[in-house]
Amino acid sequence: MFPRDFAWGAATAAYQIEGGWQADGKAASIWDTFSHDKGRVFQDHNGDVACNSYMLREQDLECIQQLGLTHYRLSFSWARLLPHGTTQHVNHKGVEYYNNVIDELLANNVSPMVTLYHFDLPQALQDQGGWKCAGIAPIFDNYAKFCFQTFGDRVKLWLTVNEPSVCAKLGYESGKHAPGLEEPGTAAYLVGHNMLRAHAMAWHSYNTLFRSEQKGKVSLAINSDWLEPVDPHCEDDVAATERDLAFTLGWFAWPMFVSGDYPEIMRSAIDSQSEKMGYVGSPRLPTFSKDEPGILGSADFFAVNYYTSRKVKAGGGAGQMSMKSDCDVEEIIDPSWLISGVSWQAVVPGGLRKLLKYIKDTFNSPAIYITENGFSQMGPLQMEDVQRCVFYKDTILEVAKAIQEDEVDVRGYFAWSLLDNFEWAEGYSVRFGLFHVDFCDPELRRTIYKSGQEYAEIIKKHRGALDKK
Repeated sequence: MFPRDFAWGAATAAYQIEGGWQADGKAASIWDTFSHDKGRVFQDHNGDVACNSYMLREQDLECIQQLGLTHYRLSFSWARLLPHGTTQHVNHKGVEYYNNVIDELLANNVSPMVTLYHFDLPQALQDQGGWKCAGIAPIFDNYAKFCFQTFGDRVKLWLTVNEPSVCAKLGYESGKHAPGLEEPGTAAYLVGHNMLRAHAMAWHSYNTLFRSEQKGKVSLAINSDWLEPVDPHCEDDVAATERDLAFTLGWFAWPMFVSGDYPEIMRSAIDSQSEKMGYVGSPRLPTFSKDEPGILGSADFFAVNYYTSRKVKAGGGAGQMSMKSDCDVEEIIDPSWLISGVSWQAVVPGGLRKLLKYIKDTFNSPAIYITENGFSQMGPLQMEDVQRCVFYKDTILEVAKAIQEDEVDVRGYFAWSLLDNFEWAEGYSVRFGLFHVDFCDPELRRTIYKSGQEYAEIIKKHRGALDKK
């Protein structure tokens, strides 16, 4: 059994589903710019139309109802609400759109969880330096306060930033995501730092100005694999795993839940590599200013996105200055693990339980929401997606074990994703949806997968069992 008020959800993100990229006053985001640059995305796909949820929100609501969800996680397009990135110009059509989405969810007894930033910075702010600029944090804080003021009477669960590590690494280290910069070993740490600063400012603003009346909760969504040593009896592999966890989960969780600063194991590894490389200048991993709102305690719950697991051993860092060199580990996929549609996703439901237990033990038993978890499909369409059905059953059983046997305070589970959608650099070649979207159909018809039916049945059985009590 799950708790009576357990959040059964599915998640989406604005750029991945909305389309309407120039509709009703919306300005360009960095993903509009990036995807329009030839060669950046699989077969030059883009999110100009995507699932057209900007025009078809009623169809999305029907999908949500068909699943029997209690919660729906969506993100706001910053550039749709504030085209220039600041509150000097508010796009009232954008405000109207999100008001309608929220009101329709609530009218159908579905609670919204809203992400303020899910990868799609307004291009106007990128032109001013974007997340590399220290001034982005107060700009984000103003955006957050605008959203709290405008929608916070109805939204009670907020996420400031989704997967800052992914934004930083893929956007600024490897250049595989927008804005497509390749500045290894430096920019990602700066971007992650400014995202944490922005989050802390927004959390304190909510806490001071809105919490007493709105009574909501605010956090930041952290992506993490489960990591364990190749040889648990090898000290080097154990140390490498601890270091890898510090560079992934700890990078953002440690400042918020433990010390107000980055893990010491992470800082010492970076500083040691800087010395080896003859790096001269300010520390590559920045420090937090005492003059700004504190990061420690700036999360009302722990939000985690989990997709896969890895075995870890020491070594693997290249010679040049990079995050990979700083961490200096090799991650391995166990050959016994099933691989989903994409090559990077080994399917390890038990890894989620281990990760949840680790979060409980390491970060002082926080309330946890699993804000993303899913199974990818590529190649020929499989509406009878039996492997994904098994994945959802097995994964949700592991979550139940974490709650009942490990006494982890898990408050909700959000499947990724409600719909097949624009999957970033993979375009429409990767399908994570509980509903298939036919992108060749002008009406973008939504059809439930067998796995969507399976998830709906799991929710129905759980809620039905509670009703009988």
